[in-house]
Amino acid sequence: MLDFTSALYLGMRHSSDSLEPWVQLTTGVPAALQTPPGALSLAATLAELQGCERATLRTSTLHLFWDLFGMLAGEGIAIYRDEGLYPIARWGIERASARGVRVQSFRHHDVKALRSLRAQHRSSRARPVIVVDGYCPGCARPAPLEDYWKCAQEFGGYLIMDDTQALGIFGQAPRKEQPYGNGGGGMLRWHNLTDRRVLVTSSLAKGFGVPVAALSGTRNAIDWFERRSETSIHCSPPSNAALSAVAHALDVNRDCGDALRTRLANLIGIFRRKLQAIGLTTRGGLFPVQTIERRGQNDAAVIHQRLLRQGIRTVLHSASAEREEARVSFIITARHSIEMIDRAVCALGVAAGK
Repeated sequence: MLDFTSALYLGMRHSSDSLEPWVQLTTGVPAALQTPPGALSLAATLAELQGCERATLRTSTLHLFWDLFGMLAGEGIAIYRDEGLYPIARWGIERASARGVRVQSFRHHDVKALRSLRAQHRSSRARPVIVVDGYCPGCARPAPLEDYWKCAQEFGGYLIMDDTQALGIFGQAPRKEQPYGNGGGGMLRWHNLTDRRVLVTSSLAKGFGVPVAALSGTRNAIDWFERRSETSIHCSPPSNAALSAVAHALDVNRDCGDALRTRLANLIGIFRRKLQAIGLTTRGGLFPVQTIERRGQNDAAVIHQRLLRQGIRTVLHSASAEREEARVSFIITARHSIEMIDRAVCALGVAAGK
């Protein structure tokens, strides 16, 4: 079975023999009492990569959002969220809403709609917090981050960005030879933004292949977060095995990350060109998630099953409130080969009747 469902975009796997050994999986001590060995230096390296002053590590973005919006609920805020926001961030926002915070949604990537919504509550003393994803695989576009950042400045509020999809893929100074840019630091680097009004949440589970999350921002903001974090008291910190994998991922990214990103971009380009040659197109640009454009009414499930019978595993997105129709996506990673791409395109041509 040829797999096109893995979100390990750069192909990082972190086998046990590639990692530094650990003498115990976890210390059993809450992070509020003792920081796991090596976590501070790893967080500092990650913060520098992203263009932030400081970062702190947790086991998932769910832990981060639970803490963050629980804390902010007592700070006299109002939340403005992009309606395309990833569900885990929404779950954190629901906690703030349950504590009485006003939550408003604005149209996806629509800065005018955000400004209009804010204008309706201009007299409110609540400090606005704008919550967005840095990159949206669904519409295959980066967020208009500079415009959101300007709104946060003008409104006297803050921007919270989930950068999970972009971390490890996008970086600074994109150009023809390196369309993702250098370094893989994410959307702040892509937009060349550094500001005191931005907090960045990121899972390393996709681009870097490690189930660990980070909150990054100014030194004062991260200090404030760590002082008040509930999950650091009641939940386990990242395990020593996970931290060893973070170290390995950052080393690989430093040594050959740009080469992996160039390989990934080349593979995606080949995939798209070969599909065009048989009359098919995908939505996704140069992002690893390549979604087949609609061919007919509700035929995605049929194509998905036909591909499975040919030994090709793909992602089937069911129809939902946000998505009127089902869709089939191929997730390309740096571990795929041109031969694998050829096989996938041929199988899709058969499945689609081309």
